[in-house]
Amino acid sequence: MVASSLFLLGYCMCEFLTANLRLLCSHYRSVAEVCRKVRINRGQFNKYLCGKSVPTPFNLKRICDFFGVEEFEIGLPTDQFINLIGVKARKNQALGEVTAPQIMHEHLRQKSSAELKAHIGYYYEYYNAMTDPGSILCSLVHVRGEGDDVVYERNERLQIAGAGEDFERYQYLGVAYYLRDRLFFIDYESLTSNEISQTILIPSFKSCITRLNGLKIGVSAADHRAPACSRVVWEYLGQEINRVDAYRRVRLYKPDDCAIDDDLRARLAQTQVVEGLFVIA
Repeated sequence: MVASSLFLLGYCMCEFLTANLRLLCSHYRSVAEVCRKVRINRGQFNKYLCGKSVPTPFNLKRICDFFGVEEFEIGLPTDQFINLIGVKARKNQALGEVTAPQIMHEHLRQKSSAELKAHIGYYYEYYNAMTDPGSILCSLVHVRGEGDDVVYERNERLQIAGAGEDFERYQYLGVAYYLRDRLFFIDYESLTSNEISQTILIPSFKSCITRLNGLKIGVSAADHRAPACSRVVWEYLGQEINRVDAYRRVRLYKPDDCAIDDDLRARLAQTQVVEGLFVIA
């Protein structure tokens, strides 16, 4: 009887684990990233994803500990598992809620100029890649109003070496302020919550926005996670765009790539170090 129960448990685990594991991995930039963090061989992990193999008890515990679920939960029918994950996410969100407005945000929002809303829209952002020095990264930014705030979303893709057209995906969510003739953008990487970056731009005082210059500080996504600062250029696309078409341009480029025009290349090269300060020339 015990043997039959164990067999049934193993069968159910194998039946639903594949779909549930794929669901959990979809919240990360790539399967490769999950394998690195869990410290399980990519080939072996692919067998779990394809249903060709079931994790050993040791590996199953590592996987469940990483994703924050119990071992029996990952073997539940997928519809039950989806509901369970949603309940956990809502509980975690409720525990983290702040009932009173954050003093810093409220203060900065009150001081922020209404001219910030003139910069709402979509942009391509170009800067010297921190993860792949010598390359230029193009990302897609959407600045929009949300209640009394101006918020934004920035999406990046990095090509995975030796993996054809596979990309690692990054999504940053943040808030914007306009203080004393400077645009401030502060965001965090929302898929892993392991990075905060800041961008400071010189606003456009023209009736038609084209390109904005500034500086960006962040952390390399590589293993050494080195803090870095780069010249950054935002290219205005408009308030309404075809996001699918625009997203195709989001990737790493070599400086001599024809997609990087002479004006953009020159803007990114104009940074100087003056008496120890990294400034825009």
